[in-house]
Amino acid sequence: MSCWQTIQDYGLRAIGIGERLLPRDDFTLCQQFTLIGSGMIWNIYFGLVALICGFFLATAVAVGKASPRRIFRKPSEWFIFIFRGSPLFIQFFFGYFLFLSLKSVSPIFDPFTAAWLGALIVLFFNTAAYSGEIFYGALQSIPKGDTEAADAYGMTGWARFRRVIWPTMLRLAWPAYTNEAIFLFHATALVFLSGFPAWQQRGDALYYASYFADKTFNPFVPYPILAGYFILLTLIVVGIFGLVNARLNRHLPQDARPKLRLRPNLIR
Repeated sequence: MSCWQTIQDYGLRAIGIGERLLPRDDFTLCQQFTLIGSGMIWNIYFGLVALICGFFLATAVAVGKASPRRIFRKPSEWFIFIFRGSPLFIQFFFGYFLFLSLKSVSPIFDPFTAAWLGALIVLFFNTAAYSGEIFYGALQSIPKGDTEAADAYGMTGWARFRRVIWPTMLRLAWPAYTNEAIFLFHATALVFLSGFPAWQQRGDALYYASYFADKTFNPFVPYPILAGYFILLTLIVVGIFGLVNARLNRHLPQDARPKLRLRPNLIR
Protein backbone atom coordinates (compact mmCIF):
# COMPACT_ATOMS: atom_id res chain seq x y z
CA MET A 1 0.00 0.00 0.00
CA SER A 2 1.40 3.38 -1.02
CA CYS A 3 1.64 6.28 1.40
CA TRP A 4 -0.93 8.23 -0.62
CA GLN A 5 -3.37 5.35 -0.35
CA THR A 6 -2.73 5.21 3.40
CA ILE A 7 -3.54 8.92 3.70
CA GLN A 8 -6.76 8.39 1.74
CA ASP A 9 -7.75 5.43 3.92
CA TYR A 10 -6.82 6.79 7.36
CA GLY A 11 -6.44 10.57 7.01
CA LEU A 12 -9.95 11.28 8.34
CA ARG A 13 -10.52 8.08 10.31
CA ALA A 14 -10.75 9.99 13.59
CA ILE A 15 -14.03 11.55 12.43
CA GLY A 16 -15.44 8.36 10.93
CA ILE A 17 -14.38 8.74 7.29
CA GLY A 18 -12.31 5.96 5.73
CA GLU A 19 -11.23 2.58 7.04
CA ARG A 20 -12.96 1.40 10.19
CA LEU A 21 -10.32 -1.13 11.28
CA LEU A 22 -6.91 -0.05 12.50
CA PRO A 23 -3.81 -1.68 10.98
CA ARG A 24 -2.76 -4.76 12.95
CA ASP A 25 0.83 -5.39 11.88
CA ASP A 26 3.62 -4.21 9.59
CA PHE A 27 3.20 -0.63 10.78
CA THR A 28 4.81 1.97 8.57
CA LEU A 29 5.90 5.50 9.37
CA CYS A 30 3.27 6.76 6.95
CA GLN A 31 0.54 4.96 8.88
CA GLN A 32 1.73 6.41 12.16
CA PHE A 33 2.03 9.95 10.81
CA THR A 34 -1.37 9.69 9.14
CA LEU A 35 -3.35 8.24 12.04
CA ILE A 36 -1.78 10.43 14.71
CA GLY A 37 -2.38 13.43 12.46
CA SER A 38 -5.97 12.27 12.02
CA GLY A 39 -6.37 12.22 15.81
CA MET A 40 -5.12 15.81 15.98
CA ILE A 41 -8.47 16.83 14.47
CA TRP A 42 -10.06 16.09 17.84
CA ASN A 43 -7.32 17.93 19.76
CA ILE A 44 -7.86 20.98 17.58
CA TYR A 45 -11.63 20.66 18.05
CA PHE A 46 -11.32 20.50 21.85
CA GLY A 47 -8.88 23.39 22.02
CA LEU A 48 -10.54 25.66 19.48
CA VAL A 49 -14.12 25.35 20.72
CA ALA A 50 -13.10 25.60 24.40
CA LEU A 51 -10.92 28.62 23.64
CA ILE A 52 -13.59 30.52 21.71
CA CYS A 53 -16.40 29.81 24.17
CA GLY A 54 -14.12 30.24 27.18
CA PHE A 55 -13.04 33.68 25.93
CA PHE A 56 -16.53 35.12 26.39
CA LEU A 57 -17.09 33.44 29.75
CA ALA A 58 -13.66 34.62 30.91
CA THR A 59 -14.55 38.19 30.01
CA ALA A 60 -17.77 37.95 32.02
CA VAL A 61 -15.97 36.35 34.97
CA ALA A 62 -13.27 39.04 34.94
CA VAL A 63 -15.84 41.82 34.87
CA GLY A 64 -17.77 40.09 37.64
CA LYS A 65 -14.69 39.76 39.83
CA ALA A 66 -13.89 43.44 39.32
CA SER A 67 -17.46 44.45 40.15
CA PRO A 68 -18.05 46.31 43.42
CA ARG A 69 -21.29 44.33 43.85
CA ARG A 70 -20.87 41.26 46.01
CA ILE A 71 -23.56 39.30 44.12
CA PHE A 72 -21.34 39.36 40.99
CA ARG A 73 -17.92 39.39 42.62
CA LYS A 74 -18.21 36.35 44.91
CA PRO A 75 -19.45 33.80 42.32
CA SER A 76 -16.67 34.92 39.97
CA GLU A 77 -14.04 34.61 42.69
CA TRP A 78 -15.19 31.12 43.68
CA PHE A 79 -15.40 29.98 40.06
CA ILE A 80 -11.80 31.03 39.45
CA PHE A 81 -10.62 29.60 42.77
CA ILE A 82 -12.18 26.17 42.23
CA PHE A 83 -10.99 25.62 38.67
CA ARG A 84 -7.55 27.13 39.23
CA GLY A 85 -7.11 25.44 42.57
CA SER A 86 -7.73 21.86 41.39
CA PRO A 87 -5.76 19.86 38.79
CA LEU A 88 -7.31 19.58 35.35
CA PHE A 89 -6.83 15.81 35.40
CA ILE A 90 -8.99 15.56 38.53
CA GLN A 91 -11.59 17.86 37.00
CA PHE A 92 -11.98 15.41 34.12
CA PHE A 93 -12.78 12.57 36.51
CA PHE A 94 -15.18 14.64 38.61
CA GLY A 95 -16.88 15.86 35.44
CA TYR A 96 -17.29 12.32 34.13
CA PHE A 97 -18.70 11.12 37.46
CA LEU A 98 -21.14 14.05 37.53
CA PHE A 99 -22.38 13.42 34.00
CA LEU A 100 -22.74 9.70 34.70
CA SER A 101 -24.89 10.52 37.73
CA LEU A 102 -27.02 12.92 35.69
CA LYS A 103 -27.34 10.30 32.95
CA SER A 104 -29.02 7.95 35.40
CA VAL A 105 -31.55 10.69 36.15
CA SER A 106 -32.39 11.61 32.56
CA PRO A 107 -31.26 10.23 29.18
CA ILE A 108 -30.83 13.79 27.93
CA PHE A 109 -27.42 13.79 29.63
CA ASP A 110 -26.21 10.76 27.68
CA PRO A 111 -24.07 12.81 25.20
CA PHE A 112 -22.30 14.47 28.13
CA THR A 113 -20.60 11.20 29.08
CA ALA A 114 -18.81 11.10 25.70
CA ALA A 115 -15.48 12.82 25.20
CA TRP A 116 -16.67 15.09 22.37
CA LEU A 117 -19.01 16.99 24.73
CA GLY A 118 -18.21 16.11 28.35
CA ALA A 119 -14.45 16.64 28.11
CA LEU A 120 -15.05 19.78 26.07
CA ILE A 121 -17.16 21.27 28.86
CA VAL A 122 -14.44 20.58 31.43
CA LEU A 123 -11.82 22.24 29.22
CA PHE A 124 -14.19 25.14 28.62
CA PHE A 125 -14.64 25.87 32.34
CA ASN A 126 -10.94 25.37 33.09
CA THR A 127 -9.67 27.78 30.46
CA ALA A 128 -12.41 30.29 31.34
CA ALA A 129 -11.17 30.35 34.93
CA TYR A 130 -7.51 30.86 34.01
CA SER A 131 -8.31 33.38 31.31
CA GLY A 132 -10.72 35.17 33.63
CA GLU A 133 -7.91 35.72 36.14
CA ILE A 134 -5.66 37.00 33.34
CA PHE A 135 -8.34 39.42 32.14
CA TYR A 136 -9.07 40.53 35.71
CA GLY A 137 -5.40 41.41 36.20
CA ALA A 138 -5.49 43.38 32.95
CA LEU A 139 -8.61 45.24 34.10
CA GLN A 140 -6.81 46.25 37.27
CA SER A 141 -3.86 47.48 35.20
CA ILE A 142 -5.81 49.77 32.86
CA PRO A 143 -4.28 53.26 33.11
CA LYS A 144 -6.52 55.65 34.99
CA GLY A 145 -6.05 58.23 32.26
CA ASP A 146 -7.85 55.99 29.75
CA THR A 147 -11.01 55.81 31.83
CA GLU A 148 -10.81 59.53 32.66
CA ALA A 149 -10.57 60.30 28.95
CA ALA A 150 -13.65 58.17 28.31
CA ASP A 151 -15.51 60.04 31.01
CA ALA A 152 -14.42 63.34 29.51
CA TYR A 153 -15.92 62.28 26.17
CA GLY A 154 -19.18 61.48 27.94
CA MET A 155 -18.93 57.72 27.51
CA THR A 156 -20.80 55.66 30.04
CA GLY A 157 -21.90 52.10 30.52
CA TRP A 158 -21.64 49.75 27.55
CA ALA A 159 -20.07 52.32 25.20
CA ARG A 160 -17.30 53.04 27.71
CA PHE A 161 -16.60 49.34 28.20
CA ARG A 162 -16.72 48.42 24.49
CA ARG A 163 -14.62 51.29 23.15
CA VAL A 164 -12.09 51.88 25.93
CA ILE A 165 -11.97 49.30 28.74
CA TRP A 166 -12.35 46.08 26.75
CA PRO A 167 -9.79 46.89 24.00
CA THR A 168 -7.26 48.08 26.58
CA MET A 169 -7.85 44.96 28.68
CA LEU A 170 -7.21 42.72 25.67
CA ARG A 171 -4.07 44.61 24.71
CA LEU A 172 -2.62 44.23 28.20
CA ALA A 173 -3.72 40.61 28.65
CA TRP A 174 -2.92 39.23 25.18
CA PRO A 175 0.67 37.99 25.79
CA ALA A 176 -0.40 36.04 28.89
CA TYR A 177 -3.58 34.88 27.16
CA THR A 178 -1.46 33.50 24.32
CA ASN A 179 0.35 31.25 26.78
CA GLU A 180 -3.00 30.10 28.17
CA ALA A 181 -4.15 29.19 24.64
CA ILE A 182 -0.98 27.15 24.08
CA PHE A 183 -1.45 25.34 27.38
CA LEU A 184 -5.06 24.61 26.52
CA PHE A 185 -4.15 22.89 23.26
CA HIS A 186 -1.49 20.86 25.08
CA ALA A 187 -4.00 19.97 27.80
CA THR A 188 -6.28 18.36 25.22
CA ALA A 189 -3.91 15.36 25.31
CA LEU A 190 -5.26 14.61 28.80
CA VAL A 191 -8.67 13.77 27.35
CA PHE A 192 -7.32 10.33 26.38
CA LEU A 193 -6.28 9.68 29.99
CA SER A 194 -9.56 10.87 31.48
CA GLY A 195 -12.63 8.74 32.06
CA PHE A 196 -14.40 10.02 28.95
CA PRO A 197 -14.48 7.21 26.36
CA ALA A 198 -13.66 7.59 22.68
CA TRP A 199 -16.59 6.81 20.41
CA GLN A 200 -16.08 3.77 18.13
CA GLN A 201 -12.27 3.93 18.52
CA ARG A 202 -12.23 7.43 17.07
CA GLY A 203 -9.79 8.91 19.53
CA ASP A 204 -7.47 11.88 19.63
CA ALA A 205 -3.79 11.96 18.69
CA LEU A 206 -2.61 10.41 21.97
CA TYR A 207 -5.07 7.55 21.45
CA TYR A 208 -3.36 6.55 18.19
CA ALA A 209 0.15 7.20 19.53
CA SER A 210 -0.54 4.89 22.48
CA TYR A 211 -1.99 2.29 20.11
CA PHE A 212 1.19 2.16 18.04
CA ALA A 213 3.40 2.21 21.15
CA ASP A 214 1.52 -0.77 22.61
CA LYS A 215 1.55 -2.75 19.37
CA THR A 216 5.20 -2.16 18.45
CA PHE A 217 6.61 -2.00 22.01
CA ASN A 218 8.53 1.03 20.79
CA PRO A 219 7.29 4.38 22.15
CA PHE A 220 10.23 6.27 20.62
CA VAL A 221 8.54 6.58 17.23
CA PRO A 222 4.85 7.48 17.81
CA TYR A 223 5.36 9.82 20.75
CA PRO A 224 7.98 12.01 19.02
CA ILE A 225 5.60 12.17 16.05
CA LEU A 226 2.87 13.34 18.45
CA ALA A 227 5.22 15.91 19.97
CA GLY A 228 6.07 17.18 16.49
CA TYR A 229 2.40 17.72 15.70
CA PHE A 230 1.91 19.68 18.93
CA ILE A 231 5.00 21.78 18.24
CA LEU A 232 3.60 22.60 14.79
CA LEU A 233 0.24 23.45 16.37
CA THR A 234 1.99 25.71 18.89
CA LEU A 235 3.76 27.60 16.10
CA ILE A 236 0.43 28.13 14.35
CA VAL A 237 -1.18 29.42 17.57
CA VAL A 238 1.73 31.78 18.22
CA GLY A 239 1.53 33.06 14.65
CA ILE A 240 -2.23 33.72 14.77
CA PHE A 241 -2.09 35.32 18.20
CA GLY A 242 0.88 37.41 17.06
CA LEU A 243 -1.23 38.82 14.23
CA VAL A 244 -4.02 39.64 16.67
CA ASN A 245 -1.49 41.26 19.02
CA ALA A 246 -0.23 43.44 16.19
CA ARG A 247 -3.81 44.41 15.39
CA LEU A 248 -4.55 45.33 19.01
CA ASN A 249 -1.44 47.55 19.15
CA ARG A 250 -1.70 49.05 15.67
CA HIS A 251 -2.19 52.55 17.14
CA LEU A 252 1.25 52.47 18.77
CA PRO A 253 4.50 53.40 17.00
CA GLN A 254 6.33 50.41 15.51
CA ASP A 255 9.17 50.53 18.04
CA ALA A 256 6.75 50.86 20.99
CA ARG A 257 4.64 47.81 20.21
CA PRO A 258 5.14 44.99 22.72
CA LYS A 259 6.61 41.84 21.24
CA LEU A 260 4.74 38.61 21.74
CA ARG A 261 7.01 36.13 23.54
CA LEU A 262 6.43 32.46 24.11
CA ARG A 263 6.72 31.62 27.81
CA PRO A 264 5.40 28.11 28.35
CA ASN A 265 4.03 27.11 31.75
CA LEU A 266 6.39 24.39 32.96
CA ILE A 267 4.54 23.93 36.24
CA ARG A 268 0.88 24.57 36.73
